[in-house]
Amino acid sequence: MLNADLKQQLKTYLQNLRQHVRLVVSADDSKKSQELLDLANDIASLSALVSVTRARLERTPAMQVTNDQGTDIRFAGLPMGHEFTSLVLALLHTGGHPLKLDAEVVEQIKALPAELKFETFVSLTCQNCPDVVQALNMMAALNPKVSNTMVDGALFQDEVESRQIMAVPSVYLNGELFAQGRISLKEILAKVDTQASAREAEALTQKAPFEVLIVGAGPAGASAAIYSARKGLSTGLVADRFGGQVTETVGIENFISVKATEGPKLVASLEAHVRDYEVDIMESQKAVRLSQSADGNGLYQVELASGATLEGKTVLLATGARWREMNVPGEKEYRGRGVAYCPHCDGPLFKGKRVAVIGGGNSGIEAAIDLANIVEHVTVLEFDSKLRADEVLVRKARSMGNIDIITQAQTTEVTGDGNKVTGLVYTDRRSGDSHSVELAGIFVQIGLVPNTEWLKGTLELTPRGEIIVDERGQTSLPGVFAAGDVTNSAYKQIIIAMGSGATASLGAFDYLIRHGEQASTQAA
Repeated sequence: MLNADLKQQLKTYLQNLRQHVRLVVSADDSKKSQELLDLANDIASLSALVSVTRARLERTPAMQVTNDQGTDIRFAGLPMGHEFTSLVLALLHTGGHPLKLDAEVVEQIKALPAELKFETFVSLTCQNCPDVVQALNMMAALNPKVSNTMVDGALFQDEVESRQIMAVPSVYLNGELFAQGRISLKEILAKVDTQASAREAEALTQKAPFEVLIVGAGPAGASAAIYSARKGLSTGLVADRFGGQVTETVGIENFISVKATEGPKLVASLEAHVRDYEVDIMESQKAVRLSQSADGNGLYQVELASGATLEGKTVLLATGARWREMNVPGEKEYRGRGVAYCPHCDGPLFKGKRVAVIGGGNSGIEAAIDLANIVEHVTVLEFDSKLRADEVLVRKARSMGNIDIITQAQTTEVTGDGNKVTGLVYTDRRSGDSHSVELAGIFVQIGLVPNTEWLKGTLELTPRGEIIVDERGQTSLPGVFAAGDVTNSAYKQIIIAMGSGATASLGAFDYLIRHGEQASTQAA
């Protein structure tokens, strides 16, 4: 099952095991079952601390990773692709290898009193799914009252259909839908431990003012944090999640000096680099308000959704952007039930079905090409009279026999049966005629919207909602800087966001040199 190179790598990892691990395999005569059994035997052959037994589990094919303490981590399906790392970590953690978690988080997980049975439906091509699977697996490794089962939605289609799952990751807790989409360990704990958020908010509010308080942890925010820390400034980085939009980017081939990489890999490198410095990273936090301190001390305050308030002598905004929505009837109602924004994550759930892609730019045509290899048919709807994608992508799309492209098409409604998408309605902008298309899924790829709703009325924005900055990253508020896709930068690219993060951070440093003493005096 595993090639020689992968076996050698895995053998090295398994040397970190400290206790016996049992792989309980539930298999029948199917090909996938045999592959899973072969995988389990390959793993067992690499360490004397791993053994394989056969038993009937809740799903088949499936494999349980367990030990004498009763750890219950399961993989329903073949955990390869992006989920192979989840399997390796499950083996290590079940085998006694320490988890890379703060001590207080470990104790919080161990103290959870209730029985928590998680089921996480994934697709093996989803880049966000492993983060969720691994977070829940860590909880299961630390607390025997917690269990988690990764379920490959493409393999267990009947269950996906019965639960009407149309987006991954979809997490169920004790049989009820718990979360859909990317969710961090902190967010999971906040939902199952209701007192956690209040305790954390109080702790955050007690923090001393930062010299540079950065809001957002994508490429721009990470770059700004590194430059700020290297200048010796006290630096805080507060964000909903590390990486931002990059986590949903599959192929990256224009990041200079790196021929090719993937979004999650780049995000992991960014986070590791930031953590090399003395940066106070505060994740799973969303900023809701920016204001100047009422004390007249020259500080800025950032209020968080959790109720916490952070202060900074300067603030650097790097909140990025999100997928633009169509804003038509039915879109919100069927989001996650046929309306999707990540073709790589959710595409496999529509295998053999008819779907549409809204948008004829590079992201839209790339999505159509990828989906065409999975689904029965793809209809591309473009509002303009011509496609805006690169010619090489357009030629590729037109060469595929199951992609239809319709230009001057304005989507006006998403239709469904109350549970899932059944189609859409669009208007032909040339004739004014209305047309209906029967579909199982709709992938929206029409650009980005800056995350600045919380800043309206606070500082100067463009009509599109972008923060207006000067050549140093300075906004219309003295001491407040901005960088990345959230600004009025001419182009939205990872490398440009990183550069603007560095520029804004240096701008903040220069501002502190010139005005920091005055702010310190006022604060005193």
